[in-house]
Amino acid sequence: MSSSKTNMETETYKQVAKRMEPPRPLGMRCLKAFLVGGFICLIGQCIQLFYMTFFNFNEATVGSPTVATLIFIAVVLTGFGVYDKFSQFSGGGTIVPVTGFANAMASTAIEYRSEGYVLGVGGNMFKLAGSVIVFGTVAAFIIGIIYAIVTQQWGVM
Repeated sequence: MSSSKTNMETETYKQVAKRMEPPRPLGMRCLKAFLVGGFICLIGQCIQLFYMTFFNFNEATVGSPTVATLIFIAVVLTGFGVYDKFSQFSGGGTIVPVTGFANAMASTAIEYRSEGYVLGVGGNMFKLAGSVIVFGTVAAFIIGIIYAIVTQQWGVM
């Protein structure tokens, strides 16, 4: 009898909580995320054009310095606390892969620096990075296998 009463109280609570919850501005959140993510990509494109114009990189070689510059900017902004405020404003817009990953790594390093460099920073920083690196490696392996099969089977590329 007591478990059915508990279930009924839980359901009643859920219904009351749902009615009292303020509406979420989903459209505005999506718009902010889209605009901020696009702005970060625009900055990356400008950096890429800068390197191509002033340092004679070509389209095949400009990717690495562009990514390194974006990572550097994200880490510096994280260190000064600007990136976190920017991400609170934009929501998911700052999770653009390179800058979001750099922010996550730098934030973890800053948070655990008091525990030491090896056990604090090194041990905790790669908790997040490990899953991302493993996923990237496994995904690249699977795509490589599919690519090898397709090119061998149909002579594509």
